[in-house]
Amino acid sequence: MPYVNIKVTREGGPDGTGPSPEEKARLISGVTGLLQEVLGKSPATTFVVIEEVAVEDWGIGGLPVQDYRRQQ
Repeated sequence: MPYVNIKVTREGGPDGTGPSPEEKARLISGVTGLLQEVLGKSPATTFVVIEEVAVEDWGIGGLPVQDYRRQQ
């Protein structure tokens, strides 16, 4: 019974609030299909959860993500 947790920032969607429902559906389908293909896991018992995180609550390399991106 696989459990996959995908965390994304809310900024990624067309309206700046995160992935659209269609994008989320594609992620769920794609991850489920990959687990079935690679590990032989049943889609009926595969759980995929997508969590949207505010950009100010995300950090990389010891920095808030917005500061990290400015360095790139």
